Amino acid sequence: MRHNDTVADLPRKTFTRSARIAALPLGHAGRAALGFGKRMGGKPAEAVSTELQQRSAEQMFKVLGELKGGAMKVGQAMSIFEAALPEDLAGPYRATLTKLQEAAPPLPASTVHEVLVEHLGADWRDRFAEFNDQPAAAASIGQVHRAVWRDGRDVAVKVQYPGAAQALKSDLNQMVRMGRLFGVLVPGLDMKPLLKELRERVIEELDYLTESESQRAFAAAFEGDPDFFIPHVLAAAPNVLVTEWVEGRPLSEVIAEGTPAERDHAGLLYQRFLLSSPERVEMLHADPHPGNFRIMPDGRLAVLDFGAVAHLPGGMPRTVGRLMRIAMSGDADTVVEGLTAEGFIRPHITMDGERLLEYLLPFIEPVQEAEFHYSREWLRGLFERVKDPRGVDFTVGLKLNLPPSYALIHRVWVGATGVTCQLDATVPVRAEVERWVPGFTDEDEAA
Repeated sequence: MRHNDTVADLPRKTFTRSARIAALPLGHAGRAALGFGKRMGGKPAEAVSTELQQRSAEQMFKVLGELKGGAMKVGQAMSIFEAALPEDLAGPYRATLTKLQEAAPPLPASTVHEVLVEHLGADWRDRFAEFNDQPAAAASIGQVHRAVWRDGRDVAVKVQYPGAAQALKSDLNQMVRMGRLFGVLVPGLDMKPLLKELRERVIEELDYLTESESQRAFAAAFEGDPDFFIPHVLAAAPNVLVTEWVEGRPLSEVIAEGTPAERDHAGLLYQRFLLSSPERVEMLHADPHPGNFRIMPDGRLAVLDFGAVAHLPGGMPRTVGRLMRIAMSGDADTVVEGLTAEGFIRPHITMDGERLLEYLLPFIEPVQEAEFHYSREWLRGLFERVKDPRGVDFTVGLKLNLPPSYALIHRVWVGATGVTCQLDATVPVRAEVERWVPGFTDEDEAA
């Protein structure tokens, strides 16, 4: 069997993949027409809308999961916004997305072996005491196999899908064009800039050697930490990555069935890791979906998958903390000046400072209290405010810009907020921000 034939079950030819993705909006339009007929038949419009959104979510993420590659990566990124959906949609949507985050159709063992020969050598089996041909998990552009390293350590072997690079670019270009359709599932959020940023950053994830360098830096910075565990890298090649195996409870499981105490513990460590890493590593883990985090038996948070990181020389920009503090003080004019200087407000845009503060303060509500309860209801309220064209928030939001240098920081902040709301966790996040975000306290400003 030829190499290309071994991956026939992975629909990666440009025409086939593009056709399947492009069919999604057509399917949505067809169901919308069907919905109109049902309304004409007397079925309540609200019930029809709910049914359409349920079916759209199920179809969209089923196709994304089957396609793997860039499409699945986009699906994983979108899954962090599940908490913003109305509760009557959240159940089936959550089930579909959990499957997407944790599993996908596996590659044949013969294909996996070919990749290992190509990147680890013909004697690749000599590196392992045992190797399980059945994948333990599926990532967006590869799958993970459990094995035993030659020294007896349990390891995870991530193998990139053959053809991932070609499929990636085709998928992501299609998904950018579908930004408006994603807006149906996440009302009020402009998905197009996020999808464009995702397209650029995901391509970087193809090189596992680069990922291994990032993971080694995180592992060294967090070595011996009482709260976190970063698996060490044992071997790396462009399309194969071998790291220590992590036993733990997926964050998605804590979301689904965790006790209040377990949710609060997971939420605190999750926020602490993301807030502290820019200072400790000068990098930000930029893929915050639940599939990349595990609660270990000893209570530590294990962090996986360092393919997407934001490099932040010098740590988190001081402006982030400074503007949050100024906004909390009510100094509208200084907030406008600061956002303009950073490029969030373009020079030709006129912004009313008081209206801007009215828009911003609900978003930084978590840091205004000693403890904050992140909930789906709170997050849905934010989205409802932003998407209402009759409200102040809608018009203010249209005037704001997202500078490229802040794109990944924004992605992580929005994603982390969504995940913490899924956890329904109460977190003393203000203390974490004071500790880790420069510029937030007066002492930082004086420094």
